[in-house]
Amino acid sequence: MKILIKPYLAILSIFMLNKVSAQSVEGFASLNEARLEPFKMEVTYNKTSHVLFPSPIRYVDLGSENLIANKAEDVANVLRIKSSVKNFEEETNFSVITQDGKFYNFDVFYSSYPDTLNYDMLKLQRNNERHYATDVLFEELKGESSTLTELLVKTLYEEPKRTVKHLGSKSYGIQFILKSLYIHEGKLYFVLQLNNKSNISYQIDFVNFKIVDKKNLKKTASQEKVLSPLRNYPNLESVQHQSKSSILYLLNQFTLLEGQILEIEIWEKDGGRHQKFQLENSDLVNAKVVDTLNLKIR
Repeated sequence: MKILIKPYLAILSIFMLNKVSAQSVEGFASLNEARLEPFKMEVTYNKTSHVLFPSPIRYVDLGSENLIANKAEDVANVLRIKSSVKNFEEETNFSVITQDGKFYNFDVFYSSYPDTLNYDMLKLQRNNERHYATDVLFEELKGESSTLTELLVKTLYEEPKRTVKHLGSKSYGIQFILKSLYIHEGKLYFVLQLNNKSNISYQIDFVNFKIVDKKNLKKTASQEKVLSPLRNYPNLESVQHQSKSSILYLLNQFTLLEGQILEIEIWEKDGGRHQKFQLENSDLVNAKVVDTLNLKIR
C-alpha cells in the first residue's frame, strides 16, 4: 500500500502547486497576449533585398552580424538588407521604427534563391498590419501617440483653408508665405507655402526657424536661437516652375519675449532667391486651436 500511496501523493502535490501558481498570477494577462507577430523574410549573400516603409526610417536594430543593412541614399523610407555571410543556418531577426511611430519586427532566414527580394509595406491591409506593427512613443512628443500626431500633421497639411493672410515675402518670382498656423496639445503646426511663378525650378536647401532680437536683425547671429522642428511633412526638395507646394513643420509651443520676433527663412540650393519673413508674438498666440477635426485615416 505504501508503494501505491506515493504516486497519489505526488499527483496531489502537483495539483496543489498548480492551483497555488494559478492563484498567484490571477488577474494578470499572459505576456503572449501582447505578442507582436514578426514578418518572415529571406535574404541571400549575392543579392540585396529592399523593404519600402510608409514613413522615413528612424531606427534599425539587427539581431546578429549575419545581416548588414542601411538606408538607401537620399531615400529615407527604403531599407537595404542582405546577408554578410553565405549559408548561415540559425534564424535571426531585425527591427525597424519609422517616423510615423510604427514598430516592425522581422524574422530572417537564409536562402540561396529567395522567392522575393523587394517588399512594399504600403500594401499591407490595415487589419493585417496591426499584427506586425505597433506604435511607439517618441520622447520629443512627450508621450503623445506618434500615429495620432502623424494623422494630425497630414490632415492639417491637406486642409485647403488659409488661416493666415498677412505674413510672407516675395521677390524674383518666388512667394514664401505662412499659409496656416495651428496649435494642439502643446504643439504648433506651421503650414508654409512656396509659390514659384518663375520659369526656373526652386531647389530647397533648408528652412530655418529662429528667434532674434528686433534690435539685432542686422548684427551677428550670436543673439539668435535656432528652433528644431519635431516633424516636417512632406519631404519637399523642390518646387517646379510655375507651380506651388506646401510643407508643414511641427514645433513645441513657445512664445516670444518683449523685443523678440520669430524669423522663418528658406534658402535656395545653389541659388540666391532666399526668402524670409517675421512673426510677432501676437501671431503665435492667435494660432488657430484644433479642437474638432476629422482625421483622414487611410
